[in-house]
Amino acid sequence: MPITRQITLASRPIGLPTDENFAMKEVEVGEVATGQVGVELVHISVDPYLRGRMNDGKSYVPPFAIGGPILSGGIARVVSSRAEGFAEGDLLMGMFDWQESQVVNPANFRKLDSTGISPTAYLGILGMPGLTAYAGLFYVAEAKSGETIFVSGAAGAVGSAVGQMAKVKGLTVIGSAGGEAKVARLKELGFDKALDYRAGDIKGQLLDAAPNGIDIYFDNVGGDHLIAALEAANDFARFALCGSISEYNLTERSQGAWNLFRAVQRRIRLQGFIVSDFSDRSRGFYEEVVPWIKEGKLKYDETVVHGFENTPSAFLGLFSGSNTGKMIVAL
Repeated sequence: MPITRQITLASRPIGLPTDENFAMKEVEVGEVATGQVGVELVHISVDPYLRGRMNDGKSYVPPFAIGGPILSGGIARVVSSRAEGFAEGDLLMGMFDWQESQVVNPANFRKLDSTGISPTAYLGILGMPGLTAYAGLFYVAEAKSGETIFVSGAAGAVGSAVGQMAKVKGLTVIGSAGGEAKVARLKELGFDKALDYRAGDIKGQLLDAAPNGIDIYFDNVGGDHLIAALEAANDFARFALCGSISEYNLTERSQGAWNLFRAVQRRIRLQGFIVSDFSDRSRGFYEEVVPWIKEGKLKYDETVVHGFENTPSAFLGLFSGSNTGKMIVAL
């Protein structure tokens, strides 16, 4: 049987993951049975939520097994098929092992059709990050024209989509990002104001940027950004709690938001959400967002790392801010 490379979880991280938490090994691919296809990975998506699956704890998805492959979103090309409706050269999108070649049931994947948009867009703006942004903004936060929104981690795949979608719908958008280059990019994307959290005092920056307060907070960061948003929030503000990347690698318990009582004083609604809760809304999402992309109303950035063996380092780069937009590995 043919042999391929696979990346596994070698050990559970304590704090920030390192290269030592991953291992490369060779495995047999296996034969393609009736109803199956053989594929080769073309692109791998690395996302912050994978950090949670490296822990051995109860969550909304099971943890990765020690010695087992990492699993994440990706795009693969069919190289052999024994499944009706699937031919050599077809592109499939879905959840793949970090393994260069593998045999899968194509019924569990989406075949990508030609839309005039790059296939990698389906890992970002038209994939999980895009739907996360859309669902959090319109279904969780119930955004309305004329309101003011603060988006943390706004230069990432989710945050940049949130800000641009909000602008399309007539909101005033404030975003935070790390460093002058990312702040400049937010302004290019149409954000009304962009804050550099590396400059310090994010609470003071936000209060200055939103003298009339904020109506919505889209949280990708947690920590000091959540504290700042609670201070800036108007009465009956809505907080869409998507992620908390500032706390994923803590080795001691977070102290939390010291000013959470603001939620009581100002009757703020804080709602956490998972993108899979909104999978039944994907058709409406595509119908609205694809035209925005084709009309140039919605732009997306990709940071591409080349080489299967560099997948772990691409993942680790998410926690040092080395990506602008979606982080993707190209094989």
